[in-house]
This record gives sequence, C-alpha cells and structure tokens, in this order.
Amino acid sequence: MHAAGAARGIVLYMRKYVIMGVQGSGKGTQAKLLCREFDLVHISVGDIFRWHVQVHTKIGAQVRRVMSAGQLVGDDLVESVVRDRLAQHDWNYGFVVDGFPRNRRQAEFFLESYDIDAVIHLDLPDGEVRRRVLARRLCSHCGMDYNLIAHRPEQEGRCDVCGGELVTREDDTEQALEARLADYHTKTDPALDLFRRKEFVVSVDARPERDVVQLAIRKHLGLPN
Repeated sequence: MHAAGAARGIVLYMRKYVIMGVQGSGKGTQAKLLCREFDLVHISVGDIFRWHVQVHTKIGAQVRRVMSAGQLVGDDLVESVVRDRLAQHDWNYGFVVDGFPRNRRQAEFFLESYDIDAVIHLDLPDGEVRRRVLARRLCSHCGMDYNLIAHRPEQEGRCDVCGGELVTREDDTEQALEARLADYHTKTDPALDLFRRKEFVVSVDARPERDVVQLAIRKHLGLPN
C-alpha cells in the first residue's frame, strides 16, 4: 500500500475515471481534489494544449487559432494527445481524464481503448456557466488560475504566486463562450448519453461549494470521505 494511503487507512486500487461538464463546472478543481486524495494522475487535455500554446509548438499554433475562433480542437488531434499521454503509464493507481471525450466519436474511441470505472458528470445550468467563466483569470507568467467570484488574488490584477499580470483567457469572451455552449450541447450531450447507456455516469450538482461537490462525487463513487 502507498504510504499516504496507508496513513489514511484507505485501501488503494486502480481507479480510472472521466470527468465531464461544461466549461466553468469545476472539472479541473474536482479532478485535482480526487487525485490528491487517492494518488491518481490528473490528465487535463486543456492543460496539455495550453502548454503547447505557451511554448509555441506547431500544435500550439494550431490550437491558438482554434481557441481564438471559439471552436473545439479537432478529434484526430485530441485523440492523439490523449493516447500519447495515457501511453506514459505514470498512473500507478489510476487517473482522472478531464476535458475528454467531447463528442460521441471520442467517447466511442475511449470505450474501445480503455476500461473505465465511472464518468463523473458535473451538472451546471448555462446561466451559472456564463457567470463563472466570464470571471475567470489566468496568470500570464505561471499559468495559475483565478476566479474573481471564488478565488480572488490578494492584489488586484496580480498573481499571488509570482506577481504576474492576470489576463482573461483568449477563449473566455462572450462570443466564444456562446459558441462553446452551443457546441457542448450539440456534441457532448450525445457522448454523455452513450456513457449513460453503458451505466457509467454519475451526475452531481456542480452549483454548491467545491467541498460539497467533492463529497457528493465520493459518495456516488463509493469512495471514503
């Protein structure tokens, strides 16, 4: 047993989860909380693509064009990135995939390629999505995430970690958000329906405070609180 798990009296075994929800639903936050407690690896497709953008790779240039237009990255590129990341096999006790799949084709690819234990669906009304997303800020230097509703910096407009300038993400404009919401309901809802038919999905209300949401997730998954 892993030392951290032993200290908490938790029996660890392989757990493989997908976390889904519209932008602003808290996927990254909830995934990180699960991973920290149960020694899982957080695989964030968005973080991978942002890294490519920051270091100016060819993939990054392609992603920047797509994000600026408020669109989603193409299936082939997303599937390739996910496949390469999971092939690293650094997830001894499992993983939480965040930001994938986003449509039925990607869901079918995932089901064919990997055994999963559950799909965590964070349910959030579109009105709350708009309120949360348009309040998000990102440190232009270290990439630290902030939200002017729930996680304000100590100094207005500056990162608490490195002092870098806080900026709005390129894809967090009203126009881009409306395009993403429409795209999500058109493409991602069918992927969720596919997972539901396979009885993988556990739906959790994403509106309460993050700790309340986390406890609800663990209850649905049968994990210790």
